[in-house]
Amino acid sequence: MRRTLYEDDHEDFRESFRKFLDLEVVPHLAAWEAAGITPRELFGTAGRSGFLGMEIPEELGGGGVRDFRFHAVIAEEVMRAGASGAGLGLTLHNDICLPYFLSYCDEEQGRRWLPGIASGELITAIAMTEPGMGSDLASMTTTARREGDHYVVNGAKTFITNGINADVVITAVKTDPGLRHKGVSLLVLERGMAGFERGRNLDKLGQHAQDTAELSFTDVRVPVANLLGSEEGQGFAQLMANLPRERLSIAISATAAARVALEQTLEHVKSRTAFGQPIGSFQNSRFVLAEIATEVDIAEHYLDDCVRALNAGELTAVEAAKAKWWCTELQGRAVDRCLQLHGGYGYMVEYPIARAWADARVTRIYGGTTEIMKEVVGRSLGL
Repeated sequence: MRRTLYEDDHEDFRESFRKFLDLEVVPHLAAWEAAGITPRELFGTAGRSGFLGMEIPEELGGGGVRDFRFHAVIAEEVMRAGASGAGLGLTLHNDICLPYFLSYCDEEQGRRWLPGIASGELITAIAMTEPGMGSDLASMTTTARREGDHYVVNGAKTFITNGINADVVITAVKTDPGLRHKGVSLLVLERGMAGFERGRNLDKLGQHAQDTAELSFTDVRVPVANLLGSEEGQGFAQLMANLPRERLSIAISATAAARVALEQTLEHVKSRTAFGQPIGSFQNSRFVLAEIATEVDIAEHYLDDCVRALNAGELTAVEAAKAKWWCTELQGRAVDRCLQLHGGYGYMVEYPIARAWADARVTRIYGGTTEIMKEVVGRSLGL
């Protein structure tokens, strides 16, 4: 069944971004994986090439185009290139962090931050998760105490994507520790603020080229002018409003990764022989790959509808939760079954399927675990 989501402009954009990846990313992937971080310069190169801040107004250095289909193209092509670790920083910057700046910055904040976000001079991150606190955001303990025209921030965050490279970090804090959800606010902490420290670059199972860090805050003085939104206590609602887009982005990447694994495995089973015949000629191989091909097609069409809904301002939290849990679970099944069809070669890190298997595991965790996503869906059923 032919997909109808994309138009000629999106396919032209796809071709340009594919060339960008082939030139600027793929040749360096092995070195970045070994280093555990993607160089900051990639963001500047992406910005100059028009692949950052597409939604930012043109007068502030962006593309001035509000169309999530361009973001979906980037997510799909990052997976095609096998660059999930290096590419995650870009998709986080565009898909997850940027909407907070676009939706909640006042005019002064927009002039201060958006041009740098579009150019790649300012790398973004968002800090929600804390040590000992995962999905229960209302239980966070990082505090921001008002003192005149500053907040004094104390606490810690962990598992922060772009944590080492980031210049501006959207940080969830408790401005009123006596309240749960209504006590949460979002502050933008900036590189160089006294007391804002980055811990170690965490050693992960997969996505090695992506810097993931611990952040600590000790009496960090943050100007009140760095509060996102018109008043304190809006943070939890702001997070909930933007999480559907984040979860859709993860689902698109997951499904694209499953399709890439399918295509790589089809090529492998056609050329690899066992017992005098291609592996692909065995019924088990045909059945496994038929199931994956069917599920990926179904996932893509559901996601295409979700993208249309997001563009229309109609994507719901429940629809995004369905996409996130089902597509990331599909990714996990697909890469595992495809690895099995590679036999011993699939266990060798030099083979893309091995790296895809390791990179896939976290997608069922970040952005909301599968279990939390099912809770969101289950509650919508009146349960």
